[in-house]
Amino acid sequence: MEEGLLIVLSGPAGSGKGTVSQLLLRSPDFAFSVSATTRAPRPGEVDGVNYHFITTADFEERIRRGELLEYTNYCGNYYGTLRREAEAILGSGRNLLLEIEVEGAANIKRLRPDAVLIMLLPPSFAVQEQRLRGRGTETEEKIRARLTRSREELDRLPIYDYIVYNRDDGAEACADDVRAIVRAERCSVRRNPDAEKKFFER
Repeated sequence: MEEGLLIVLSGPAGSGKGTVSQLLLRSPDFAFSVSATTRAPRPGEVDGVNYHFITTADFEERIRRGELLEYTNYCGNYYGTLRREAEAILGSGRNLLLEIEVEGAANIKRLRPDAVLIMLLPPSFAVQEQRLRGRGTETEEKIRARLTRSREELDRLPIYDYIVYNRDDGAEACADDVRAIVRAERCSVRRNPDAEKKFFER
């Protein structure tokens, strides 16, 4: 069976990556790996569904044993992707979709050069700011922090393979772009190194 592709989807606040991810996951061709974290569960969150909630000591032991595909420490808590769970999905032929930030994406690219990194962006910085303010759920300080973070995230753009723009009411179009990228990647020469051999087999 052909192994699935490892797809990393990143994007600054207001890019709509959560919505796009949910659209992609409606297809059986895509699967989501439940991340592990050391933060406490929020009301309504279920262990094994929203996250694998584990202790800091357990997380650090898993790091030591090489059981994490990638991990990062964000605001004092660890977040990471369990290697065994990720490899099981890829081995089943499904595409593994990881919705992670730029540090995690860089770690994935280093460990798995075959991973496909996609940066999802609003049409412009101005539109991003409008979207964040339009939510009406965050303080001015938090909005400013998110906008500053966007500049830092786009500094890492060169490590990504593709950019997809999420224009207004365009989440489905973004999902279609990601699906098209997956189809193109499966047809790429680098992913078919034995094409000549197979062609001439009798």
